[in-house]
Amino acid sequence: MLIHQFKPKALFVPVLKKKTALFFVAVCLVFPISLNAQGPVANALPLLGDGSDMSASAERRLGDRIVRELYRDPDFIDDPVLTDYVQGIWQPLLTSARVRGDLTPELEERFAWRIILGRDRSVNAFALPGGYFGVHLGLLAVVSSRDELASVLGHELSHVTQRHISRLISKSNQQTPWMIGAMILGALAASKNPDAGNALIVGGQALSAQGQLNFSRDMEREADRIGFGVMTQAGFEAQGFVGMFDKLQQASRLNDSGAYPYLRSHPLTTERIADMQSRLPLGAPHAVEVTPGMTHAMLTARARVLSNPGSDALRGWLAQSDDAGLARQAPAQQAGVFYGAAMAALRMRDAVQAREQLARLQKVVLDDVEAMRQARWLGLEIELAASDRSRPRLLALGAEAGPEPGLPVMAATSRRPELLLQAQLAVQGGQAQGMDQAAQALQSWLVRQPQDALAWQWLASLYAQQNQGLRALRAEAEVRVAQLDYAGALDRLKAAQDRPRAPGAVNASADHIDASIIDTRRRQIELLLKEQAQEP
Repeated sequence: MLIHQFKPKALFVPVLKKKTALFFVAVCLVFPISLNAQGPVANALPLLGDGSDMSASAERRLGDRIVRELYRDPDFIDDPVLTDYVQGIWQPLLTSARVRGDLTPELEERFAWRIILGRDRSVNAFALPGGYFGVHLGLLAVVSSRDELASVLGHELSHVTQRHISRLISKSNQQTPWMIGAMILGALAASKNPDAGNALIVGGQALSAQGQLNFSRDMEREADRIGFGVMTQAGFEAQGFVGMFDKLQQASRLNDSGAYPYLRSHPLTTERIADMQSRLPLGAPHAVEVTPGMTHAMLTARARVLSNPGSDALRGWLAQSDDAGLARQAPAQQAGVFYGAAMAALRMRDAVQAREQLARLQKVVLDDVEAMRQARWLGLEIELAASDRSRPRLLALGAEAGPEPGLPVMAATSRRPELLLQAQLAVQGGQAQGMDQAAQALQSWLVRQPQDALAWQWLASLYAQQNQGLRALRAEAEVRVAQLDYAGALDRLKAAQDRPRAPGAVNASADHIDASIIDTRRRQIELLLKEQAQEP
């Protein structure tokens, strides 16, 4: 986890809120980020060794159990634009870990390596068993560059590649099974009764708290060292650690009791800062003022709007966009404000104001290809949400939504936000050719990304619009599979099997093929449910 300074008396016992209760399961099982950047010489340091009695498969099953609940949490959010941005940083880190040998082929195959976004304003990120990772929008809202975000993700990635979670569980030995059960039950109970949830969690953690402290300090240092190597080899600047340490130090002042270092689950912030600075290249400045790039400033604004949708905050964006001093700011800062103001107006359902702010944004980002693409996506969102939209206008927007001028609208290289926006345009536009094209593009995407629940959901909507009932039900089942809700998936597949078919229908042969696929998928899901029922 990113900023928590743990203390023995209150280990793993934050105040729970109803809407974030299930996200707390993740907090209980993760390790605080202690961004100890390490230099190239750190590669010669010995690893702690696996030392785990827990198999990769068992750890993955444990992660699945937790993530299954997180997908049901109100704070879970799948924002295609922010997810695309995070993936643009995450994938190079995975490649770097693979090249370095930190990510072994076996571990890559068995673990999920999936990032989950949470609509929480706290500056936080965490790793879960089985290769799941959580990132709060509050973190995306404060990082000043891609490098800072890469430093966080690289650290969390290293916790998983080094099997820290399974090693900690093995360290706890016989206490672990009921301890994990207490944490999960506590989080679930807290969704209805915070006091009862806290009581269960405290009971489940208290006995093993002190024993975990020293062990996790070593893990933090190892994750710092390896994460730094992963990040820098992936092409990110080491100075990203400097920026994140500054933010970590500022945040920790709010909840640091000044406890002695040996009572902490990770080194003091001052220790981490000193260690990281000593590992920077010789002559590198220890403090650098980072100017956010155009795209980063825009998406930081998006994270802030989505994580704080209160009416006062939204009106604040509009007031900020009209500030006379904004014209003296750097173009990237102006782009961030105008993007945030357009998003705020969109949330307030003021299409006129949203279009005005978008027009101001487009003037600032004209010379930046990626920023212009982000502005185009935002424009599509505004028009799709506008109450005064018309079918011809939607069809015209669909023709403009390609990734670059001159490329096919649904090119194979289209990014996820483009594909999903095109699907939404096709559904609302109601044009047969557009729906066929959008469905084909989503099918191709899902061959590569079969766990994309939102893509399956839009594909189901397209099939429903095209009166392809069996395919729509099967796609709805795949949504549940992607969210690890196998019971829900089985329900959808049963509904598809029970669906009456007209014997002389034009698409009878297609229905027969779809029915065969559905039968096969039902058997596969039933096996998954059986395995799930056998879990301890």
